[in-house]
Amino acid sequence: MNHTGTPRVIDSLLDTDAYKLHMHQAIFHQYPDTEVVAEFHCRSKEDLRPYCEAISAQVRQFDSLSFSQEEINYLSTIGFFKADYLAFLESFKLNSQQVEIDASGDQLSIKITGKWLDVIFWEVPLLAIICEIRCAHLYPDAVADDAIEQLKAKISRFYDKAQGTDLSDFALVDFGTRRRFSKAVQHKVVDYLAENFPYFQGTSNYHLARTRGLTPVGTQAHEWFQAHQQLTGELADSQQLALNRWLQEYPDSLGIALTDCINMDAFLRDFDLRLSNRFVGLRHDSGDPIEWGEKAIAHYESLGIDTMTKSLVFSDSLTLDKALTIYKHFQGRINVSFGIGTQLSCDLPNVDTLNVVLKLTECEGRPVAKISDEPGKSMCRDEAYLSQLRQAFDIAQ
Repeated sequence: MNHTGTPRVIDSLLDTDAYKLHMHQAIFHQYPDTEVVAEFHCRSKEDLRPYCEAISAQVRQFDSLSFSQEEINYLSTIGFFKADYLAFLESFKLNSQQVEIDASGDQLSIKITGKWLDVIFWEVPLLAIICEIRCAHLYPDAVADDAIEQLKAKISRFYDKAQGTDLSDFALVDFGTRRRFSKAVQHKVVDYLAENFPYFQGTSNYHLARTRGLTPVGTQAHEWFQAHQQLTGELADSQQLALNRWLQEYPDSLGIALTDCINMDAFLRDFDLRLSNRFVGLRHDSGDPIEWGEKAIAHYESLGIDTMTKSLVFSDSLTLDKALTIYKHFQGRINVSFGIGTQLSCDLPNVDTLNVVLKLTECEGRPVAKISDEPGKSMCRDEAYLSQLRQAFDIAQ
């Protein structure tokens, strides 16, 4: 609760995805003055304008949030956070003036403008706020125990389908923060998995990792690659620059690379022998997961790399059932793990999930884009720039 009497949806800056802090440190060291714009997009056919004032009230509460000394101390135990970055976090604050929320059009519009160092921190909590406010309004009688009942049924079905399968290498991670039904539901689901599902390996949420003694999981997101489209001399070099700058920041850790900012084929053309050796694996976030995984294996084999030294992380609209299917397909050929989000933290009876994103649309005053392995996930306001990007990476229109 705060002085206005409105309960906070987000009461810790650590209540976000781990990769936000991982990218944040890299931005702090390499691009502290870079300016960006990020914009909200609702992929679901649902009018979110009625929640505008409630969302705005939550956003204003961020002005009084900062990292606690306990949280800074916790981050210092992780191993790859540097002293200068942790010192910076001690005085780090968000400014709600950077967030423009508008309900005058035909859908809720949100635009965030400022230094990348600030803008990056808004995405996950903002999406979590939107989802929680909307779910509380539409499903006032739903409770966290409903999610646990669903989860028990899913785990039971998982074990039925897994009969005869060696599950010793199955690894599940909670990726559920941004589209959770509520904070209470995510916390209860994670607690249940930690106590009852031996293949549960951690969470992407740093607050949950700290308070539950779990492993925090995450590397980088699309925005890391998108921003580099305008931080490079030649557009065609932007992916390699992004990957090399990542290695500069994290030479010995956080070695999973996201492949679908352009698409998998374009990524693999840039992912040469040196990069393939340096990164421990790849993350899938769009397109057919089996086809994608086969491409990854073929790529490693073509370079003479033992695939059992590499890992594939699957994180696109997964369920436990889908994860099991993928696991069985690749078992014994390459290491796999699964980040499940919405289908863990927003799976309650008769609840429709909301598909919302917040993506970079500009860097240094110029457009950036995501093309993806799935047409519906592409995002760009500038058609001419999209054509330029496709040309640079040799992708058919």
